[in-house]
Amino acid sequence: MEEGSGPTGLRRDPTNGTLRESGARSAPPMPHIRLVLPMIILREDTGPPGIGQEPHAVPHRTSVRSVTMDSSRLYLDITDFAHSTPGWVQSLFEAWTTFGLFAFGLLFISVWWRSRRQESPRAVALAVLAPLATAVAYVASEALKSVVDEERPCRAVAGAAVPLVPCPAFGDWSFPSNHSAIAGAAAVALALAVRRLALLTVPLALLMAFSRVFVGVHYPHDVTLGLLLGGSLAAVFVLGLAGPISTITAAARAGGGRAAVWFTGPGPAARPQNMSGCRLP
Repeated sequence: MEEGSGPTGLRRDPTNGTLRESGARSAPPMPHIRLVLPMIILREDTGPPGIGQEPHAVPHRTSVRSVTMDSSRLYLDITDFAHSTPGWVQSLFEAWTTFGLFAFGLLFISVWWRSRRQESPRAVALAVLAPLATAVAYVASEALKSVVDEERPCRAVAGAAVPLVPCPAFGDWSFPSNHSAIAGAAAVALALAVRRLALLTVPLALLMAFSRVFVGVHYPHDVTLGLLLGGSLAAVFVLGLAGPISTITAAARAGGGRAAVWFTGPGPAARPQNMSGCRLP
């Protein structure tokens, strides 16, 4: 029978070139979604391509980090440099990244104790607000971390060196760095309480942030944004509440309660008086 003769003739299917009866409906071409979907899911689970890998040709959802905050190459440079340093340098960074935040705690106590002898209630207010601002920065950093869900570079970056400290467990996300947010907040808050302390607290905060990348548990953008987040929140918190807390401090001193006076301090130390009742210079 000739092709195309009558209703029951054979016709060539234009979609695949096969012959079929003219009365039968052509089956639609098989979709390619089986191939595409696994690629999309895989790209979502594993993130952007590793260093040195070709990007996939199939369109996929791209995370925010892979577009605007990809500092993987700088991370590799810093961690490679860390492994090239002497063992004692690595040990110092490991100790600092683990225990360095306690240095800020000691500074909080010393600044508060010093402020108790100052006449201005504002000095006490700034000293008291410094650790509170740091706590607020930590809570904000932890909340942001739970929203972004960025994997740690010690697991996500292809070809990365083994971190100098254990890689945090899955679910302990990377962005932003809590250590950096705490250090940034403490540095700014302490500098607002005692200005000359900025010469000490700012380098300590920068060193803490760098150590988190050096030991291999954070990207550079994690610590950079952590410092900015902590420092900015601390500045707003301390400056916004310094006035009200100063008023409360003055009232507590005037009230004369033993616990309140102990906490806020008696103010300037009483100077000895001469026989006429006037204070000696």
